[in-house]
Amino acid sequence: MHPIATRLILVAGAAALLAGLGGCTRVRTHQGYQVDKLLVDSIAAGVDNKASVEGALGRPSFASQFGPEEWYYVSREMRALAFSSPKPISQTVLRVRFDPAGNVSAVDHIGMEQVAKVGIEGASTPTAGRKRGFLQEIFGNIGAVGAMGGGGGAGGAGGGGASGQ
Repeated sequence: MHPIATRLILVAGAAALLAGLGGCTRVRTHQGYQVDKLLVDSIAAGVDNKASVEGALGRPSFASQFGPEEWYYVSREMRALAFSSPKPISQTVLRVRFDPAGNVSAVDHIGMEQVAKVGIEGASTPTAGRKRGFLQEIFGNIGAVGAMGGGGGAGGAGGGGASGQ
């Protein structure tokens, strides 16, 4: 084989190997609120109110819908290798609680200790009710329309078509 052809094959092989290994790098992503420790530490109970918290931290990731008013700022760092499922590295939830007057009553920091791992159980979701097959689901309603006094006949009350109105 010619030496130039050999070099060209080696260079092409090395380039393909590098491109293939490039897909195996760890990918780090950030989701949610960008935590600024200085701003977060500046929020104090009894001193700040909703306007000052929103001015310092911005709009919350979400707010409580029921019960006492609480704002949540959620931040999460994730890591994945190639095609694997992403896994959380760190998570910070800042909960700011307000009293009825709108003043900060408490500030809580919650980390990874509160993250729950939820696994998939089985390939289907169980449902209550009858167990019907595929064909029963498709053809089960044939002849059932209007059968149980549900109107739909010309002589029925409120039933159909053009009456003299």
